[in-house]
Amino acid sequence: MASSPTFVIIGGGLAGAKAAEALRNNGFAGQVVLFSAEQQLPYERPPLSKEFLAGKKTIEDFTVYPENWYTEHDIDLRQGTEVTTLDRTAHMVAFNDGDHEHYDKLLLATGSRSRKPPIPGSDADGVYFLRTIDDATELLAQLGDGRRLAIVGAGWIGLEVAASARGLGTEVTVVESAALPLLSSLGREAGEVFLDLHRDNGVDIRLGATVEEITTANHTATGLRLGDGSTVAADAVLVAVGAMPNVEFAERSGLVIADGGIAVDESLLSSDTDIYAVGDIAAAEHPLFGVPIRTEHWANALKQPAVAVAGMLGTPGHYDELPYFFTDQFDLGMEYVGYAPHYQLAVARGDLGKREFTMFWLDGGQRVLAGMNVNIWKGLDDIKKLIRSRQPVDAAALADPSIALSDLAA
Repeated sequence: MASSPTFVIIGGGLAGAKAAEALRNNGFAGQVVLFSAEQQLPYERPPLSKEFLAGKKTIEDFTVYPENWYTEHDIDLRQGTEVTTLDRTAHMVAFNDGDHEHYDKLLLATGSRSRKPPIPGSDADGVYFLRTIDDATELLAQLGDGRRLAIVGAGWIGLEVAASARGLGTEVTVVESAALPLLSSLGREAGEVFLDLHRDNGVDIRLGATVEEITTANHTATGLRLGDGSTVAADAVLVAVGAMPNVEFAERSGLVIADGGIAVDESLLSSDTDIYAVGDIAAAEHPLFGVPIRTEHWANALKQPAVAVAGMLGTPGHYDELPYFFTDQFDLGMEYVGYAPHYQLAVARGDLGKREFTMFWLDGGQRVLAGMNVNIWKGLDDIKKLIRSRQPVDAAALADPSIALSDLAA
């Protein structure tokens, strides 16, 4: 009698847990092994810089499933176990300095880690990076009335932490090398909105600035020294300059890499017919845009596993969800959908000053590539229709709130 197959999932975050769930929900009766490098049960990461750091949620609130769920669904969860080697020929993964596990199918969901630039002083006590619940717990202990936090980087993590820290009474200074916050993500028009938002809420944002050194005393961070010679005094420093996908062991095994991640097709299948990849590490061919897209967003971790599992079970699907992310900072709530790295025109409808508007990003042919709602909780489905239509849209009509988006998307 043939032994039952073993499906291995590497990555103990939201994507890994959802993949294990999808396998059981789709009738897979073989062995499911889920490797998690952290000791924690799999959890969602967006709250780390939002509700958890603001003191509004605990880890239990965003843990994907309780411990007994894994037992009840016969999931072999290996916590605190980091896989270091992938042997595609032998269908084996190695961990714990030499232990091995065989797989028939493998799903990679290893996520990202914080980028750590070579800033002098970055190894001092009081310097933080935010990627895990342990990181967030340590950082939270440094926040509160009368405390001073310096943040290197005005991207999503840096700005969300700034907002959470200000809500706890912390003095916050953000240092950013670009001309505006979120410039590479949203462009100038939206970047100015977030700049005003943070300055209106007491955040000191230094733009076009470089960090020469994290200053220290007795190996403990005391602030920053900037390229112009000025200094920022702080009780703690957060370095938030992006993330790096955890693909090194996959790359060493010979899997094809694209856009910094593992190249996968529309079904999330890699260059190896027995290996799939999802989440932050997946550079997935998108059927609408026709290019590999790798985004480090919660929505992919939530939705891609079901598609990958379908392929692992022999019925490949295709992942065609539009990239989506959200943020909450101070009184600004935002949802963004689409993909517009090379847009030609940004169009806004609504009131940017009141921070109640929708913004659209168009290509040279006036096709909508992406859209963002700020403090407006309707119309997202219409934005998706505009993007998927791939049809030119009159920019003046997009900007005119008297014209319903549903009419333009029809």
